[in-house]
Amino acid sequence: PACLAMASDSGDRNSTLKRCLSVLRDARNDSEQFAALLLVTKAVRAGEVDAKTRRQIFDAIGFTFPNRLLTSRQPPAGCPEHTFRALGLTLLACFCTDPELAGHSQILSKIPTFNDILVSPCNLDSTSMIDDVYQCLSAVMATTRGPRELVTKGTVSALCQAYVNCSYGSDRALTLLLGLLAIAETKCWQRDAPHLLAVLSKLSDDFLKTEDMTKFELCEVLPHFIPLSPPLTQDSQGSECLHRLYKGLANILGSKLSQSQRDPALKLAACLVQACGSEWIPAETAGSKFLALLVNLACVEVRLTLEEPDPLEVEGKKEVVTACYVLIEMGIQECLREEKPLLEEVQKMQLMRIMEEAFGAVIFYLRQVKQEELQDPFIFASVRILGAWMAEETSSLKQEICELLPFLVHYAKKLFKEGSPAASLPQPELVSSEGSGLPQDALRFLLPGFCHLTAEDKPRDILISEGAPALLCEYFLHQWEMLTSKPGSPAPVTSAEMSLQTTCGIFLNLVVTAPDLIRRDKSFSSLMDMLLKSLPLLLPQKDHLVLAANIATLGMMMARILASSAVLQGTQSAKEFFRAAIHFLSQAHTAQADPGSDGLAAAVSPAYASAWADVRELWFLGMQALAGCVPLFPWLPQAVLQARWLEGLSEFLTRVAPASVDFELIAAFQGVLVELARASKPCRDVILSHHGGEWANLYGMAALEQCLSEC
Repeated sequence: PACLAMASDSGDRNSTLKRCLSVLRDARNDSEQFAALLLVTKAVRAGEVDAKTRRQIFDAIGFTFPNRLLTSRQPPAGCPEHTFRALGLTLLACFCTDPELAGHSQILSKIPTFNDILVSPCNLDSTSMIDDVYQCLSAVMATTRGPRELVTKGTVSALCQAYVNCSYGSDRALTLLLGLLAIAETKCWQRDAPHLLAVLSKLSDDFLKTEDMTKFELCEVLPHFIPLSPPLTQDSQGSECLHRLYKGLANILGSKLSQSQRDPALKLAACLVQACGSEWIPAETAGSKFLALLVNLACVEVRLTLEEPDPLEVEGKKEVVTACYVLIEMGIQECLREEKPLLEEVQKMQLMRIMEEAFGAVIFYLRQVKQEELQDPFIFASVRILGAWMAEETSSLKQEICELLPFLVHYAKKLFKEGSPAASLPQPELVSSEGSGLPQDALRFLLPGFCHLTAEDKPRDILISEGAPALLCEYFLHQWEMLTSKPGSPAPVTSAEMSLQTTCGIFLNLVVTAPDLIRRDKSFSSLMDMLLKSLPLLLPQKDHLVLAANIATLGMMMARILASSAVLQGTQSAKEFFRAAIHFLSQAHTAQADPGSDGLAAAVSPAYASAWADVRELWFLGMQALAGCVPLFPWLPQAVLQARWLEGLSEFLTRVAPASVDFELIAAFQGVLVELARASKPCRDVILSHHGGEWANLYGMAALEQCLSEC
């Protein structure tokens, strides 16, 4: 009774707490403890408890008494049903204001209890309990272990239900969900995709229907609920959400907006593009107009920000301009899309002109960049989007790009050699970068453009003078190490493999247009050595045929230039390389049943069929290169004989119908056969013994016929 009297006393809170704590320590039974506890909870609810007092409360009662309260089912006479539970939660909420206690295993073990309270029906008597639960959950999430525990113990589901049902405190549920998604988005979606989709459904519905400033506030919230995986387009509920978001954005961006209203809308659109490409935009007239509008607005934003850059203004606009880069990249892809295009040809031409102006602004901005700014992630994003433009548009802004090349090479070299936190930050991408592995990999985005530029005299000379070939050789070696560090990698081509393929294309350009560079630059000797060793390892892996074709062809073309180098003088690595190259070339074609007749027809081998579009040109170039290598390496004909390619080729040409072998293929075979017949009597004898003179005449191989008759 004395304690209950104290509980109704309105005196000084701290002195009351001290009296209560004394009673708690001296309590002789549960009734006295309960009365003192009422006083503690009243004081706790009345305002903030300082750290010292909070610790005194905890030292007095610990976790044992709150645990008993949470599990007690019989309330005191005349008290609400949840009285004990409410008291226990109030104490735990008080303890959770101490970060050390918030991460305690006793608090973490109560997470399922917190979840149950959130999803239980709410009445006026339970609102204070829900407030305490949100306080506990917020404190737990701020600890090191907290987010992982919340996700694994089902809090995401509980928060989603609380928000979707508009339960008491649902705004706090949304805040907590945003925090958990920011920390552990992938795990949240893996465990609770249906519940998160329900939240996205509600948010997208609100976004479409609301006509006040809430619409723009939702633009800031929605990106957090748009997952990169699983794709929303694969789910009917997700597709409905996307359609509502499309309609809502179309309404916004089709209206006159202030900058503060437009920026969040552009960022939401960019988020959708990152997650779904252009699939969320309907393939209809309205959809094509919307897509064109999106790209147009993005280009205008880029120009306004970068053409006359004010340092302070640019700093505040980097996030939205980066979002605009995502939209512009989508514009590039849609302008190049031939199958089921969203854009009409007139729209494509208009957008290309508009994007050209935007890229003029990007180039202008990059030319102003100072040395101390190179670590800025926005510079990385700007270089990356320029790389996307250079990869596809080879005739536009050529002079401006040539003038910027020294900066691009310097920037890529600096990030590659020194490493950089810049590119390790999230960057806008339409394609997943999984497997790239290099936080400093600006070169990856510049390679396709460099491949185009090395085919032209002026930009190639600039790249050579800036040391790009040596950098690319070093980069190639590094990417190879990355690719081979994960043996048995799955079929999907990683970015490392794509980078290797594109770099091979650059080197092939240099081999053809600048052979003197290959001879004098020692980097290419190291590259040659690596190519010799890599092909035998790569070729047996069927999922890497395109890369193997690149390495085989590049290696043989470089061998013609570096024929005098020691590594090619009949060494084991050279012989193994050419053995692998011969295998690649010899296995590309086979005889198969001709549906139109009873005979056999020449066809691409099944193992090559799926990749033939990418391999075909390399195969023909490789045949030319091999023919050029035969006179240079006396040991090479013996490798051909050991592979029994001549016997296999003779059988192939004898079995198939001559009409099924096109002229280009005949010319490729003849080029190699002539060089082998000239360089090696054993090769010539094998050809003749397998009716070479007859099928040479049959296929119109005049040069081979002449060679065989002369010899």
